[in-house]
Amino acid sequence: MGIIDHIWLGIAAVFATDPVFTIVFIPVSITVLMVFFGFLLGVVVGATPGLGGPSAMAISLPILISIFGFEVSALLPVLGFLVGVMKGSTVGGAVPAILFNTPGTPDSLMTTLDGYPMTRRGKAGKALRIAHFSSVSGDTFSDIVLIAAAPSLAILVEQFLDFPEKAALIILSLAFIASVVGANVWKGLLAAMLGMFFAYIGTGEDAYPRLSLGTDGLASGLPLVSVILGVLILGAIFESLENMWREMQEKAVITKVEMSGDNRLHFSDIRSILPFIGLSASLGTIVGALPGIGSTLAATLGYASGKRIHKGDIKFGEGAPQGVAATEAANSSVAGANLIPVLSLGIPGNVSAVFIILAMESIGGFNPGPAVFRLMPDQINPEMVIAFGLFTAMIFANLLNWTLGGIFMRSMGIMIRVPKQRLLPVVLLLTVTSIYVQQTSMFAIYVTVFFGMIGYFMRKLDLSVLPFVIAFILANNLEEAMRQAFAVTGANPWFLFASPVSMGFMGLAVLVILFFSRHRTAV
Repeated sequence: MGIIDHIWLGIAAVFATDPVFTIVFIPVSITVLMVFFGFLLGVVVGATPGLGGPSAMAISLPILISIFGFEVSALLPVLGFLVGVMKGSTVGGAVPAILFNTPGTPDSLMTTLDGYPMTRRGKAGKALRIAHFSSVSGDTFSDIVLIAAAPSLAILVEQFLDFPEKAALIILSLAFIASVVGANVWKGLLAAMLGMFFAYIGTGEDAYPRLSLGTDGLASGLPLVSVILGVLILGAIFESLENMWREMQEKAVITKVEMSGDNRLHFSDIRSILPFIGLSASLGTIVGALPGIGSTLAATLGYASGKRIHKGDIKFGEGAPQGVAATEAANSSVAGANLIPVLSLGIPGNVSAVFIILAMESIGGFNPGPAVFRLMPDQINPEMVIAFGLFTAMIFANLLNWTLGGIFMRSMGIMIRVPKQRLLPVVLLLTVTSIYVQQTSMFAIYVTVFFGMIGYFMRKLDLSVLPFVIAFILANNLEEAMRQAFAVTGANPWFLFASPVSMGFMGLAVLVILFFSRHRTAV
């Protein structure tokens, strides 16, 4: 079976499988429906300060798994919903940033610099339209690069890298993530090592479970979903609740938004912002393809690069439409590119990618990595079909963004009125409930709360949680690759230096750590 056959099967898996109902004699599949609902939720949470796409993905994942089960057929509906949330939240985050000078997500912080001054001049409608057009343009460009690059990179890895090289590549990825995330390289490495430590509890090929303390609950390892949601979501909620307790009560100041003049988006406006969209989308895609960097840095780089080439009458920071375009195109173009290391290497690049790979590992039937795009003679590779189904779901979500995203985002200003004091306890309750719905075990709840406290204290100590989470996910893959590398090299204890490629990866890992430890402020 050729690649074209797999592409068509992936498209059919999205649009022609499990129809729920028909619209004008056109069947609507369950995956299409889930992408649509995920997109709507993403726009809402993106427009709600304090939430964001990853929070919604975290809460939704256990509930989705409990509904659809652990069959392979559940993968595309679940992934479709998560993709919809990810896509919708990229445009929703610009709403409070532009209308109320309050970024809905950290990525939208740079959007406030020019978006809110446009609002104060009565151009809120135009600012929202520019943000929408730029965001979806950057996102679409990133998806095109993803579809082209992920299979190519996976094929190269599969053909040229053996077990020692793959183990060294994982070490290089962990070193890179630990070095670029957070304020301190050594704290990043400490967080990664802590994540690996917890990942090895109760796992491995030893006769007895490791580090289980003789308890049955730990003998089979820590629940993956509980650990990740605890560190990422509950830890953040605990920190936010502490901040609100110190402030006693937050009072949101609602600014009345008034519009004046022509707020439509004309061809002349598009022509003036296209160079900034192109530059920022390219930068954001490059940044997104590198594990661990994230969309916040992409937005910063896009804004700074746009500022250098800007020659308009209105300066950046004073309400320049080009500033809004540069920021939104950059942070949105990360969405597709961050799945390149996920699908080609099995390495999550940011928090959203963590939940994508978590869904894959929780449901099963899809192992992200080089083998996903392996062609088999006279045989279908079901993982490749799912991969192209995921690409199809992403394209469909982009179509929703192009057609409906602007309408929904301009109607989401009301979400700024939801106070954090009421929102965060609801999010906390939903997170804990969603875990119990999936696991039906109080042990999973205890683990979630415990790692929520771990995540809280990590934030207080300025230890980044992303290296912890990614190391926790990759730890078992690293151990398996190292065991196999040790075996194929004839029990050579120096197997990581058995080839020039693996030596190069290990050398790069050391250089990355040394470079970022000396030049962290520049990064």
